[in-house]
Amino acid sequence: MQQDMNLWPIGNCQVSALIDSLGRFVWGCVPRVDGDPAFCALLGDGAPETGYWAIELEDRVSTTQGYLRNTPILVTTHMDDRGNGIEITDFCPRFSREGRVYRPTSYVRIVRPIGSPRIRIALRVATDWGSPTQRTQGSNHIRYLMTHQTLRLTTDAPVGHIAAEQWFRLERPIHMFLGPDESFAGVLSEASRAMLERTTHEWHHWVRGLATPVEWQAVVIRAAITLKLCQHEETGAIVAALTTSLPEHADSGRNWDYRYCWIRDAYYTVQALNRLGALDVLEGYLEYLRNIVDAAKGGHIQPLYGVGGEPTLIERVEDKLPGYRGMGPVRVGNQAYEQIQHDAYGQIVLSDVQAFFDTRLFRMSGLEDFHSLERVGERAWAKYDQPDAGLWELRTKSHVHTYSAAMCWAACDRLANAAQALGLEERRAFWQERADLMRETIEQAAWREETQRMSATFGGDDLDASIIQLLDLRFLSPDDPRFRSTLDAVEEGLRRGSHMLRYATEDDFGLPHTAFNVCTFWLIEALYVTGRHEDARALFEEMVARCTPAGLLSEDIDPNTGELWGNYPQTYSLVGLINCAVLLSKPWSAVR
Repeated sequence: MQQDMNLWPIGNCQVSALIDSLGRFVWGCVPRVDGDPAFCALLGDGAPETGYWAIELEDRVSTTQGYLRNTPILVTTHMDDRGNGIEITDFCPRFSREGRVYRPTSYVRIVRPIGSPRIRIALRVATDWGSPTQRTQGSNHIRYLMTHQTLRLTTDAPVGHIAAEQWFRLERPIHMFLGPDESFAGVLSEASRAMLERTTHEWHHWVRGLATPVEWQAVVIRAAITLKLCQHEETGAIVAALTTSLPEHADSGRNWDYRYCWIRDAYYTVQALNRLGALDVLEGYLEYLRNIVDAAKGGHIQPLYGVGGEPTLIERVEDKLPGYRGMGPVRVGNQAYEQIQHDAYGQIVLSDVQAFFDTRLFRMSGLEDFHSLERVGERAWAKYDQPDAGLWELRTKSHVHTYSAAMCWAACDRLANAAQALGLEERRAFWQERADLMRETIEQAAWREETQRMSATFGGDDLDASIIQLLDLRFLSPDDPRFRSTLDAVEEGLRRGSHMLRYATEDDFGLPHTAFNVCTFWLIEALYVTGRHEDARALFEEMVARCTPAGLLSEDIDPNTGELWGNYPQTYSLVGLINCAVLLSKPWSAVR
């Protein structure tokens, strides 16, 4: 089974799946994104015995794929050399029904014949991270007995043909609904077509509300839809990626589970979608965040939580799966939940502060919310000059990281803004005084006069791409000589051709080999605002060209080969696509 990053996500903000270049489901967890993978072939090293859903055309010679416009609904067309073929439409139902969003733990596949094709369907649901499931079947269904749940395939195709994985002639459209172990109500063909129509309409309506730039519209819309798929809508949590254990580079051991909600990643996601006006994601996330802050009771905030707000995410290795291209280990859970990362305090306040100003929101933040955020601000004030693991989550090293300190400064600075919006002059002055003191400390502790740059840590003279974010935080301005000389140093030390490393020093796993895609986007933003418009545009066009056929990016890229690595699709990278497109695009007034 071919393995590369030519993967197409579908989903409904409850479950998702990745479909490969031959139209096979190769990744998908139930009953939610961090669950047991019913489809795990992506981590099966090319020839897995289970964990996939294939619909094959006999004597296939070509395959084309594409999304229905402005949706995550995928159409895969297989053709043979005699003009016969099949068109497969894959989606997860999602639409409003009886005042609620209908987003079942379900996948729908509709297969239409072209000419007189012969096909074979192989549905091999896995359980317990790579074990085959037992099956039972009825006249119109097959049940797959996973350990913690049972999935039922309801279909109007011959059940015996599917169970036996035998070839048969397809003479009419067939419909398959894989979901909860319940009898399917209604006529399957009619219901499937209705779900497709309503799901299409729902996504068209959502995209219609986006304030896209005039240039790179397709890039921005696809990134925005995929970021929306990364939100667990029930709670508002936003996961960093839909996958686990896709390595950062070949045989690196840097295989992490990203199916959880990082406070930092989610902040960047809502920041990007806010620029497009997708306020539903912000509102859902703020509800999730308020629950996290309430549970902390003014104390420690973890870097990440489960999509239901779970604080404990014990990391383990699942050895039944050999890993992506055989490059294990396959990790479930993430030990980073135990880490100290002080930047989270800033990201909580930065995510929430818009709600004190934005009158479009269903629920604006008020006095009670402000007092809750003040407890976060107190932690930022107490911790900003203390060591932590930093945003790159170093497992065995601890420093006072400039990025974390600046994020804590931003927490206090933006609390002053929120206080002003509420007319609380005394609290505004209180938080502004703290922010000013923090700024003075950071500027003195991080600036290196001898090398004319800001250091990534208070204690050393370290280069790190995160220092570019002092611009986005408004800690330094584009015309500040300190920022310009820092940018020069970071670009000279960390840029590899058209890509940026996070850092170029050894960490827990040695020297990094791949560039981190979001860092390249940070560089593009910095180049643009410091007047290097042509350089920024050329670099952005190159990154767009690196996108997968689905229009998406993973976490990392090999600067020498251009090969994509790391978990996919990665919210950081999609955020970079959106932010840079919005920044670099010519205005709508240029074409109206």
